[in-house]
Amino acid sequence: MNGPALAAVIFDVDGTLVDSERHGHRVAFNQAFADFDLPYRWGEDLYGQLLHTTGGQRRIDDYLAAQGVGPADRARLAPALHAHKTAVLEQLVDAGVIEVRPGARRLLRELAAEGVAVAVGTTGSRRWVERLLRRMLPEVSWAAIVAGDDVTARKPDPEVFTRCLLELGRPGPAGVVVIEDSAEGLAAARAAGLCCAVVVNGYTAGHDLAGADLVLDGFGEPGAPAAVVTDPHGAGAGGILTVDLLRTLSSGIVRR
Repeated sequence: MNGPALAAVIFDVDGTLVDSERHGHRVAFNQAFADFDLPYRWGEDLYGQLLHTTGGQRRIDDYLAAQGVGPADRARLAPALHAHKTAVLEQLVDAGVIEVRPGARRLLRELAAEGVAVAVGTTGSRRWVERLLRRMLPEVSWAAIVAGDDVTARKPDPEVFTRCLLELGRPGPAGVVVIEDSAEGLAAARAAGLCCAVVVNGYTAGHDLAGADLVLDGFGEPGAPAAVVTDPHGAGAGGILTVDLLRTLSSGIVRR
């Protein structure tokens, strides 16, 4: 096989590892608005549009600006709302509202068995991400976790992934694959020079994912494969994201 062996896989979290947007983050944002006696509520369709702005606090700030809230009030409200929203979200995690996406645990077990390092590269806050991972994936040993508050720029900027590579001790992108769910995440991975497989969800199925090495509608399980959305190289016809498939993607054989 050409190219380096698969050394590491970097996972996005929200919408990728866990199904957390529609009934998790969105609900928490709305509860924060209500608790602050603000009139704003984000419906499911609106929230899908707002997701193009990565990072929760930045999403709040941009939304408030669109509602005519001035800079001084936004500077006060956005961080306070985001902190409160994070606390609400933690309660939802503890209540078991948020679930790991089908097939993700299976893939993580396979990667561990093959000795492939796994990392997290997310725009979510470290406080929320670490709590989620401890509760929902306690068996996983993460080689690196880079969150939104560890970087100065959010996706589609590549900083989160370049920082992940540093923490993984990788000299460059060779042998590393990113698993994402969105156009913004894909753009960040590509800007970092990384191979990227995309597992879309209900919010991101319509994103422009040109340039992805593979697009599936989930991780897939034996007997219940995911639908192949885009497979420009014929690499994932089985519809199950496996270590062997990630190894093939990272090898350069199917890279354009």
